[in-house]
Amino acid sequence: MTALPGKVVVRDQVDPVRWTVEEGRILLRAEDTGGLFSFFELTTPPAGGPPVHLHQGIDETFYVIEGAYEIQLGDRIHEAGPGTLLYGPRGIGHGFRNISDRPSRMLCISTPGGAETLFEGLAEILGHDGPPDRAAVAALVARHDIQYLGRPGEPLDGRRAHQP
Repeated sequence: MTALPGKVVVRDQVDPVRWTVEEGRILLRAEDTGGLFSFFELTTPPAGGPPVHLHQGIDETFYVIEGAYEIQLGDRIHEAGPGTLLYGPRGIGHGFRNISDRPSRMLCISTPGGAETLFEGLAEILGHDGPPDRAAVAALVARHDIQYLGRPGEPLDGRRAHQP
């Protein structure tokens, strides 16, 4: 195994990537960690957040650093303020929504690495005027093996939340 050189990252020197209304700063990419994980910061506007979804091959860990979120793991919704960490293992539906009246921020570790290419792809597809290319979004989501399950707060069918 080839040793990696290590990396020092200063958050404010990393340009944010924007998709729809959310943005992220990719602090460590898969290639920085030998594919082991990706590390990024997410900033979510009030009432913003992704639909409930699951990954069959990725675990995600969320650590709230500012504001407040409702984070759904399976059928349970957890209120998460600064200092709260939630682990979303692969195969379990999860999503989050900013419940603060100002932007909220969280750190996320995605294992194995590579989730940053999803965000960059969404930014490329959605980062222009006009209607989004829904076929391109669907193809990108399929390449990342993501299954959308519904809106945050909706009960999940346990079978659907755990099957491929």
